[in-house]
Amino acid sequence: MLNVFTPRRTAGACAARLPAATVLAAAALLAGCSMMPTYERPAAPVAAQWPAVGAAQGTTAAAAATGTTAAADLPWQDFVGDARLRELVALALQNNRDLRVAMLSIEQARAQYQIRRADQLPTINAAATGNRQPATDGSGRISSTYTAGLAMASWEIDFFGRVASLKEAALAQFLATQEARSAVQTSLVASVVSTWLSLQTNEELLALTQRTLATRDDSLRLNRLRFDQGVTSALDLRQAESLTAAARSTLAQQQRLRALDVNALTLLVGQALPERLLPTPQGDERAVALRDVPEGMPSDLLERRPDIRQAEQQLIAANANIGAARAAFFPRIALTASAGTASNALSGLFKSGSWGWTLAPQAVLPIFDAGRNQAGLDSARAGREIAVAQYDKAIQSAFREVADALAGRATLGEQVRAQQEQATAEVDRFRLADLRYRNGVASYLDVLDAQRALFATQQALAQTQLAQRQNQVALYKALGGGWRDAVASAASTGAQN
Repeated sequence: MLNVFTPRRTAGACAARLPAATVLAAAALLAGCSMMPTYERPAAPVAAQWPAVGAAQGTTAAAAATGTTAAADLPWQDFVGDARLRELVALALQNNRDLRVAMLSIEQARAQYQIRRADQLPTINAAATGNRQPATDGSGRISSTYTAGLAMASWEIDFFGRVASLKEAALAQFLATQEARSAVQTSLVASVVSTWLSLQTNEELLALTQRTLATRDDSLRLNRLRFDQGVTSALDLRQAESLTAAARSTLAQQQRLRALDVNALTLLVGQALPERLLPTPQGDERAVALRDVPEGMPSDLLERRPDIRQAEQQLIAANANIGAARAAFFPRIALTASAGTASNALSGLFKSGSWGWTLAPQAVLPIFDAGRNQAGLDSARAGREIAVAQYDKAIQSAFREVADALAGRATLGEQVRAQQEQATAEVDRFRLADLRYRNGVASYLDVLDAQRALFATQQALAQTQLAQRQNQVALYKALGGGWRDAVASAASTGAQN
């Protein structure tokens, strides 16, 4: 310890010494080195091309999307064509609690980064002390010491980059939370759109079931009249009753599914749903327009998927932690200093000639720590390997999601067209069966079979149309769309121009 609060004789001498200490400390700080390994992005563990599924159909879909904006650059407002749905998504972005937590996590990570960054600079505090104790000369008198001034406690001079590495790790974690927020928004937008489409389909199926039930009720009344008049058998009556009961059961099921969709949508939006924003049973003219997006290349996902970028930032943070763990093997140099006034009497604390300073550097070199530092380094290295595996898994999961969506795009369109043809044929079949029955040419069993087939075909068509629209949403999400807002996108475009 150097010059433990020795009073100086003149103010000019201390003024000449303090700048020199400051310069030396700054030079020591700038002379620090880093123990962090050089970061290199791992090779993507996926194929260079998307798997080929339904080449003929996929070529048509891809051609339709050629020349359009990439999914990650397409704001969700441009992807969704229905004004009611756009307003509902906007409400969800304002009120959803998961997104709110993600945004608050950004603020928390930003504060943690600012704490780590502040560790690189000394902390200056105002300090005042007083000490009274018996004199050591055996006189029985009480000796007093009073000090007041500025104090800097244990500022670590970062020769080996330990503090800088921790700061870099905190910065990467902060950036990871930003990417996590974008990933949450992407999932939220996709969930709201998919749930809204599901609710719309259930509205359509509910209306279809109500129409079918009304038709079967009419048919049942007709059969009862014919049975009472002895025209038909009890078998026909019981079959009509069974078919009507089945339609009534399906109606209750559709009402339950609609209620579940409303509940799910309410949770996503984070508030009660405005009635005017709820979907209505759609016809062909009311189909929700969803914009087609090109699939690009698998390598594009590394830059466009927020969850992959989040995993990479976490990998960068784990890499920086290795630098901090390596630096722990080297001397840790800390500096404690103070400058102010000292006196043996409180009344003389600020008198001329009472000013002084202390400077206490300390260097600590680990010699024996029972393997603690080595274990810390091993833990940091294992943490990096875990982060690499998580990064690889994020890429593989993204690749699988895009490949699944592309497979759906290549095949669902043809499936919808085939089911539409089947539904048209079943409508005509039911008409002919009913006409033949009324003219006594065919049995009522043919009519019942045609009714069942028509209803099942119409239900299957509605479900496949829903799957096709939800697949468009899944592809948009899988390609990294939904986290850019229109305003931010326009601002970015303007800045580039």
